[in-house]
Formats: sequence, C-alpha cells, structure tokens
Amino acid sequence: MAEGLRERKKRQTRQYISDVATGLFLERGFEAVTVAEIAEAANVSVNTVYNYFPAKEDLFLDRSAGVVDRLARWVRGRPEGESAAVAVLRELREEVESVSPRVGLFAGYASFMTVVEEAPALRSRLWAIAQEVQGNLEQVLREETGAADGDELPYLMAGQISWVHGAVMAVIGREMVKGRKPAEVSREVLALLDDIEDLLSEKVLNYAVRGVE
Repeated sequence: MAEGLRERKKRQTRQYISDVATGLFLERGFEAVTVAEIAEAANVSVNTVYNYFPAKEDLFLDRSAGVVDRLARWVRGRPEGESAAVAVLRELREEVESVSPRVGLFAGYASFMTVVEEAPALRSRLWAIAQEVQGNLEQVLREETGAADGDELPYLMAGQISWVHGAVMAVIGREMVKGRKPAEVSREVLALLDDIEDLLSEKVLNYAVRGVE
C-alpha cells in the first residue's frame, strides 16, 4: 500500500529530528546534549521530540528496529538443509565480505562507537537490544523445532548463536574505533568467522536444520 502524505510527513519529521540529534551527539557527546537543545535545533517542541522518541537513547539508536529481529529473520529465511547457526554464519560472512555498513563497516562507525563508549546509558541500551535479539531468535527456534515448554535447548542455542553475532560486532566496533579502513577490518573478520565456526560444537552447527517443505 502506498505511503500517504501524512505518514510520509511524519516519517520525514522523525528522520530529521534523529539526524539533528545525531549530529549534536557526535559533536558534543551523548550526555552533554539535552532533549530541549535537540528540540530547539530541530525547530520543534520538546513534546514533539518525545512523541517520536520516548527516550533520549532512542534518538541515537533510532535504527535499532532493524537489528532486533536480524538473527530471527536470517534463521527464518534459511534454505532447506541449512541449520540455524550455519545460516547466521553465512549471512554474517556475506555482510562482512561486502563491507556492509549494516555491520558497522563504514567510515563513520568509529564516531558512532566513540559516542556509545562514553555514554553508560547507550551501552545499557545496546545490552538490552542484544537481549531482545537473543529472545527473538529463541522464539523462532522454539517454533521451528516444536520445543516443549520447559525445554531450555532453544534458549541455550540462541545464546550460542547470538554470541557469534555479538563477537563479530564487538570486534568490528573495536577495530573501527582505532581508525582502521573498513576493507582491512573486513578481511580480518572473515578469518575470525572461520575461527568462530571451529569453536562451535557439532551439536550447535547441526541444530534446527531446515527440512524439505
């Protein structure tokens, strides 16, 4: 269905407020900027800011919605004969090999991570997002394997697979903050993914293999 004028205007306003806020955070740091200052710079009211972003952290992490279902989406979309862990490893390799900004392989990611590292509130929010990523993945694994209530294997498997994603993202963030080139980091992380796969047990690598539909 086509986006209406009202919906498009709301989306554009939301994006503009987020862009203004991000610029201020990158310039001065997350904790040094107030919501009132963001509202003034964006020429909107404080209430308008809060209507679009319930918390200050949402202004900086406004694209987190695309992350919270990332692993669940990858697992749902895996082909026949592929396990959940192998699907995530494959998707990560494709993102890293293509030097994708979706995994932080772009020049501006260093500035983004510097702001995060200096703000406990943002680090806390990222931890919460990681928990949501794992929870969404666990739900998919439960549904697809038909796990019974009380069966903790989907929880354990989701934790292992989420660790893979978290380790890759942590290394990318650490290396990009050093001012390194995305292509260089990409090559090293591809080798890291091989090491990670070697560390995973056969039970993890063969869990939730998609059967023939």
